[in-house]
Amino acid sequence: MPHAIDLRAHVADIFSSPLAPWAASLPWELTSQAPEIVRELLAALPPGEYAIDGEVVIHRSARVEPGAVLKGPLILGPGCFVAAGAYLRGGNWVDARCSIGPGVELKSSFVFAGTALAHFNFVGDSVLGAGVNMEAGSIVCNHRNERADKRIFVRSGEGGALQSAGCEKFGALMGDGVRIGANAVIAPGALLAPGRVVGRTALLDQELPGRE
Repeated sequence: MPHAIDLRAHVADIFSSPLAPWAASLPWELTSQAPEIVRELLAALPPGEYAIDGEVVIHRSARVEPGAVLKGPLILGPGCFVAAGAYLRGGNWVDARCSIGPGVELKSSFVFAGTALAHFNFVGDSVLGAGVNMEAGSIVCNHRNERADKRIFVRSGEGGALQSAGCEKFGALMGDGVRIGANAVIAPGALLAPGRVVGRTALLDQELPGRE
């Protein structure tokens, strides 16, 4: 059975964003191609608005504190803030007015406008909609390290059947306005509808009954 996941139903602005050419993709198709997609977006950026250092491209209105580690390919949009101790790697596109706090690791992800990763978060191989907020210590896991079968499974819709994503690394698709409480853990393959709230210290594992 094919997956039925509409990115527009999670991220309202995807068709008006630079990611519009990939809006019909499944979220793990985006993240698995993150470096290549970000490189393609780099080539289309308006000249003069960004400071360019190899494949690390930062809007001139963004602020990056000393001590942050930025590895390309990376696009950091207007008005963004990246704190000391943050670590961005593996191909990331970060939209306008996003905040990446101290101790945050962001890997192979697409982050829409106004999203905040407070501090000491890990987000791997994920798509985060606009206005998402992750409190301190909350993480998005991207790999099923706990078992021999590393395949990622997702559950399309509440009560839907588990389906293989055909990959071994994928974190989450978080819709616009999702709120993740401090020290919460989001297991691989999560699909969170816009406005979803995950409480502090919670485990959200959509493969397991009762963990939805």
